[in-house]
Amino acid sequence: MLFKAAARTVSLAISATLISSLSFAQIAPATGQNLQELSPSREQAIASVNVVQLLRRAHYEKIPLDDEHSSKIFDRYLVSLDPARSFFLKTDVDGFETYRTALDNALKTGDLSPGFKMYNRYQQRVEQRLHYLQTFTGNKLTDLDFEKNESVLLDRSSAEWPANQEALEDLWRRQLKDSVLRLKLSGKSLDEVSTVLEKRFRSQLNRLYQSNNEDAFQVYINSFTHIYDPHTQYFSPRNAENFDINMSLSLEGIGAVLQAEDEYTKVVSLVAKGPADKAGQLKPADKIVGVAQGADGEMVDVLGWRLDEVVQLIRGPKSSVVRLEVIPSSSEQAGTRVYNITRDKVKLEEQSAQKRVIEIEHSGKPYKLGVIQIPAFYIDFKAAQAGDPNYKSTTRDVKQLLKELEEEGIDGLVVDLRSNGGGSLQEANELTGLFIPKGPTVLVRDGRGRIDVQQDPDANMVYDGPMAVLVDRLSASASEIFAGAMQDYQRALIVGGQTFGKGTVQTIQPLNHGQLKLTLAKFYRISGKSTQHKGVVPDIAFPALYDTKKIGESALDDALPWDQIRPVAYMSFDATETHLNNLKTKHKQRAANDPDFIYLLEQSSLRDQQQELTKLSVNKSQRTKQYDELNQQRLDIQNRYRTAKGLTKLDSLEDTEEDNLMTPSHQANPEDNEQSDDAFITETGNILLDYINLSHRIAANDS
Repeated sequence: MLFKAAARTVSLAISATLISSLSFAQIAPATGQNLQELSPSREQAIASVNVVQLLRRAHYEKIPLDDEHSSKIFDRYLVSLDPARSFFLKTDVDGFETYRTALDNALKTGDLSPGFKMYNRYQQRVEQRLHYLQTFTGNKLTDLDFEKNESVLLDRSSAEWPANQEALEDLWRRQLKDSVLRLKLSGKSLDEVSTVLEKRFRSQLNRLYQSNNEDAFQVYINSFTHIYDPHTQYFSPRNAENFDINMSLSLEGIGAVLQAEDEYTKVVSLVAKGPADKAGQLKPADKIVGVAQGADGEMVDVLGWRLDEVVQLIRGPKSSVVRLEVIPSSSEQAGTRVYNITRDKVKLEEQSAQKRVIEIEHSGKPYKLGVIQIPAFYIDFKAAQAGDPNYKSTTRDVKQLLKELEEEGIDGLVVDLRSNGGGSLQEANELTGLFIPKGPTVLVRDGRGRIDVQQDPDANMVYDGPMAVLVDRLSASASEIFAGAMQDYQRALIVGGQTFGKGTVQTIQPLNHGQLKLTLAKFYRISGKSTQHKGVVPDIAFPALYDTKKIGESALDDALPWDQIRPVAYMSFDATETHLNNLKTKHKQRAANDPDFIYLLEQSSLRDQQQELTKLSVNKSQRTKQYDELNQQRLDIQNRYRTAKGLTKLDSLEDTEEDNLMTPSHQANPEDNEQSDDAFITETGNILLDYINLSHRIAANDS
């Protein structure tokens, strides 16, 4: 969630400080004539001092810029440059050690030379790697021995730095073999693989030679800002208009938020009701390695491309098709998949809250439940400020939908907040007020410890009937405020997955050069518990569709911790907790025999099994065997599900658009993707009806 704060720019004089320079005598000169040695500009030096002062004065966390944190910046910068430890030699890193406790003083005075010297060394190593890999292209791929029993680590973040050039080239060779096998498993011939790799390495070299001092400055200064928290970030002038470089492609794009990670473009999240979300294939944490235009356009390999260049390639005219070649997050050892997505604009009416009624037979009786899906917490500020009586907002829309549902005679309500990434704090506050008579809704604590208690602005309850709130790992920020309040008041059952855990507030500050997004406050529930890091833990948990080790606040380095403060006074409905054990038992009994839940549990188990892999074989026969076994497991799970649903078995995964994170009901009814009731909605309805029956039984006994 972002607060717009008053703009202010800090201008400070720069005093030069000399730090012992790192000798480059031990490294061979760059072989390319176009590789430029980068150096900082005066504007960047001033901006770095401005960033230091802003963070020290305004950030929520008061972190001293000392030797301890200098060491942390140093480690963070190494990770930013070489996360897989596949560029720098151990001698490089040992040489950098002279800067470990010197970066704090250098940043305070605007001396950027340590960061730029490390970046220049990094660029030289990248150039060496690309020239080495180019020696295998053309007809030289046959020189690679795919019968040798070798492997690559999936996570090299804790691996030893290569000791010498021979060790470095051995690592590069094995990584190349992995790339070749991935491409072959995706159906490419050896000639096609060679062509892809030749273009890839040439493209990466061209981009390397186009690097400028802004690239170096942004990586270096963000290694500093990220020790505060992952949402505090510097943006260069080029990216200042889109302050979040995780660019949203919702305007005539695919509706995805992307970020750069290593050499890949990674999917962070999907815009609710956007083209990618509707297509149902692309998922958070997937890695995009290729982009093609139209149904027949050539697939352009984008490994190693700049994020903004990938974004430009994905964007395009409305109604046109873009094809994305993707490494699924669910399996590192699999080949790539190609997804077709039709570009479009996210329509406002599709982002708005929507209702429907589902009918469920429970304990021998028919029931009608209202379902309100809220994709985002939105408000048309401009129209509201202009006095437009019909301005759109989440609360106003939901209020109208509730009236319509009550007229239809619903027995209970499900509020669906899955994939709702948040939005307006005001709307989270006012929406909470529709379901409680009065009281606090959320606490906002700033860096000085001052606490602002947000209150329900309206004492009237619009809906006082039984309700459940359905959440998942992508429910964040404002969604967590609402769900947390409903849980604390015991006003609703919270069902689904543990939420994202983003409980912080950011603001944008302009600089003399670029701008800074920084965290200035934290959200707390009325119970005093933070929504930060842990998110909201549901009363009744469903199978996790997303890997919490990859997605969520807890998956981000240096995320602010969970904590709690003094709760505020509030009147609980005191209704849900007494029934939880019974509700969980009944849910487990149903899920154990429900084909949808069995399918989801098997998919989740297979994903977890894949995540336990620590290395991949680059022996062709072993890798092919692993790949075939994985596909057979996926096919078996799919066919067990289809048999249970009375559907025809598949001969291969190529016979379906199967994706292991799709809701199974959507797989069974692909032509009716929007209207089919997925397994989670249906089971949430059953849980709510269990609660209604238990509550009525107790009420009847009391009377």
